Amino acid sequence: MKTATTEHGRVVAITGTGSYLPERVLTNADLEKMVETTDEWIQTRTGIRERRIAAEGEATSDMAAAAASRALAAAGLAPEELDMIVVGTLTPDMIFPNTACFVQQKIGARKAFCLDLEAACSGFVYGLETARHFVAAGTARNALVIGAEKLSCVTDWEDRATCVLFGDGAGAVVLQPRSEGRGILGSVMGSDGSLAHLLNLPGGGSRHPVSRKTLEDRLHYMKMTGNEVFKHAVRCMTAAGQSVLHRYGVSMEQVAWVIPHQANRRIIDAIAERFDGAGAKFIVNLDRVGNVSAASIPLALDEAVRAGRIRRGDLLLLIAFGGGFTWGATLLEW
Repeated sequence: MKTATTEHGRVVAITGTGSYLPERVLTNADLEKMVETTDEWIQTRTGIRERRIAAEGEATSDMAAAAASRALAAAGLAPEELDMIVVGTLTPDMIFPNTACFVQQKIGARKAFCLDLEAACSGFVYGLETARHFVAAGTARNALVIGAEKLSCVTDWEDRATCVLFGDGAGAVVLQPRSEGRGILGSVMGSDGSLAHLLNLPGGGSRHPVSRKTLEDRLHYMKMTGNEVFKHAVRCMTAAGQSVLHRYGVSMEQVAWVIPHQANRRIIDAIAERFDGAGAKFIVNLDRVGNVSAASIPLALDEAVRAGRIRRGDLLLLIAFGGGFTWGATLLEW
């Protein structure tokens, strides 16, 4: 079968999706017993009612492998046929080997080359664009892109400003060349390292190696200046989305669905207002899963696909923002 091409190489499309959520549900009522907060305060400021928490001993690669297996089944692809695995995560199983190698072993994808990509909450969008270029160029034919996080292990459960936000989970997609349609049209991405201090996890790397002092100072938990992150997230996600639409000559009226990073309901609503009040097109599952960082977009995508909301020919806009700061937007035809 002849494969369609574009100026950038072969047409590349998502041919299967999958996701995984841990069994344990942590509700706002549960958090009321842990820190000084209320269900009303959390819902008013974030839109979150509950989030999922990984079981003891359940690692990022375990969740990633479960989502991957479901995506492969949806695509009708055997693990042995994979050429490439990319995992976007800020909570890897270990500093090395990369988490993708653990996923490879768990699902039996012995022919695939593996890498992790760390762009915080933008990790899936960055990973999607990275894998797309490999497939478009013919270096790989079948690629697996996963966003997976175990944020519960880097959340400070004594910090009421952040512990109400985050959850665990994974989402995955299969990328393959296609003979028709437009597939993934392209992405716009950006970063600003001068703002890294507003959202980071300072301990555990070469800057602040593990020590008694870093443990005492709680440097191994995420730190966030919420108000500043909010402003930059709205501005950068809106600009990235508008930029990718302009680049490919697409209007918001032509977009069927927008899948934003699920960080905060107020952020999502603010972005929707800037897209001419297109809130009805925004797919949101934040209330049930919380902020799952790199897993949020593929998880929401899989849920929407399996619910029959997304149909062939629909134009989708994916927009993300994360620590770094990093941000990006991807436009694709389903």
